[in-house]
Amino acid sequence: MLKIRLARRGSRGDAFYRIVVSESASTPSSRNIDTLGTYDPGTQPATIRLDVTRAEEWIRKGAHPSETVRSLIDKAKTAVQA
Repeated sequence: MLKIRLARRGSRGDAFYRIVVSESASTPSSRNIDTLGTYDPGTQPATIRLDVTRAEEWIRKGAHPSETVRSLIDKAKTAVQA
């Protein structure tokens, strides 16, 4: 099963995340199928760069987003519409 989830990058205390599509059995830091964007919670306000159309395409293909990624997709959609 495919998952859309966050893969942590950066150093201790200065983390940022990539939003990736990967196999659910693998660890988030292992090889990824596709990178959809980034999330940087260290900036004010937090920076979300996400290709929403590719994320929706992966969801149509059967990938399941984590709860955090689902909320980031919703925030990115509202930012695009505004």
